[in-house]
Amino acid sequence: MGVQEAFSQKLVSKLPLVTIVGRPNVGKSSIFNRLARRRISIVDPTSGVTRDRVSTELRYDGKAFGLVDTGGIGIQDVEEIAHLVEAQIEKAIEEASLLVFVVDAREGLVPLDSAVSEKLRHVHKPVLLVANKIDDPSLEYLKADFFSLGFGEALSFSALSGLGRTALLEEITALLPETAETPREPFMRLAVMGRRNVGKSTLINTLAREERMIVSEIPGTTRDSVDVRFELKGKSFVAIDTAGVRKRKQTEGSVEFYGLARAMKSVRRADVVLFLLDAAQEVSQVDKKLGAYIAEQFKPCIIVINKWDLAKGVVTEEFSGYVRSKLPGLAYAPLSFISAKRGDNVLATVELAEELFQQANTRVSTSELNKILQEAQARRPAMRAGGREGRVYFGTQVSVAPPTFVFFVNYPNLFDANYERFLANRFRDHFPFSEVPIKFFFRMRKRVKGVKG
Repeated sequence: MGVQEAFSQKLVSKLPLVTIVGRPNVGKSSIFNRLARRRISIVDPTSGVTRDRVSTELRYDGKAFGLVDTGGIGIQDVEEIAHLVEAQIEKAIEEASLLVFVVDAREGLVPLDSAVSEKLRHVHKPVLLVANKIDDPSLEYLKADFFSLGFGEALSFSALSGLGRTALLEEITALLPETAETPREPFMRLAVMGRRNVGKSTLINTLAREERMIVSEIPGTTRDSVDVRFELKGKSFVAIDTAGVRKRKQTEGSVEFYGLARAMKSVRRADVVLFLLDAAQEVSQVDKKLGAYIAEQFKPCIIVINKWDLAKGVVTEEFSGYVRSKLPGLAYAPLSFISAKRGDNVLATVELAEELFQQANTRVSTSELNKILQEAQARRPAMRAGGREGRVYFGTQVSVAPPTFVFFVNYPNLFDANYERFLANRFRDHFPFSEVPIKFFFRMRKRVKGVKG
């Protein structure tokens, strides 16, 4: 089965889509976050912050729908990719069942608002006009300027305080088509991570089978962490595209700072991380720090070597050894060599991610666990200090994702990181989670009076 056949083209199930549009810097992303009741889109005074389509699923008054944030129509601040931003807006408008047209009540009617309204009149879809930044009822009179746009009286909204949220949601649900479709819970969340310009958005587009993310040679094109749904063999997945990571001292301004923070959050909420490296580039300090962060979060990870089709004369085994030497903290993570642009090995990589997801959610029996634990201690006892030798009495698995174990011991301080690595390797040799992180806790067993331990 080819990549194009394997992946569906559906982004937010088959739900009706509500797309937020307007000129730059009128508060579209703030309204999106307010309706979703969480910070999804980056909000910053800088014009042109939102570039890709950012989407989420909402449910109100018994109706489910997809909410989509878009870039500003008529954006000029990023001339190099302005046409790509406009293409994303056009696609979002085309797929929408309803459009929410946002204007800035404080700034009043400007020529670009009129240009946007002219554009929307030709799409023949219902439009809700929303006047943002009416933070107090005394400012209602500011809406009068916008009657001339031809969409009736504007709804009052304050993204700052949430004033008007209920009224807007009621209008949205009243205008949406009836649908029996309910959003399917995603089987797995994949965070696509890596430094700038490594091919993350290209991989997302290959998974989604359309130009879902803006792909450009300009580093730092993606600033938000964007969730994109795709389906594979009847299972629903969410791929999280993240802002490219670079050295902190090179992070310019609040937009990139928040993008970096969202990328870190994306790792934490992912089930499996696809950690992209560029086959044509050396493993950098940024790559090492990102790999260390993934390991610190105990996340299953595939080290994905992208652009492998461009690596001429490179031996796979030698390159694997090189990557392993640079990322020792991810020694358990499998490697996958792909071409995101051509789709080479992408399907197999997602299937491998499924395997890691299953490994991370594996439980083992207490009896089998303690059998392997005893064999490990016989092979290599714990540290000795002050005439005392570390001893594990018994262990138990307390959680999954990651597999987490508590060991009851005599002296927890005698079990150092080296012994943890030894036990982890023994467990990976015997249990079905050989390629995922494992978490250990050592607890002192309460001594029973009169019994030596």
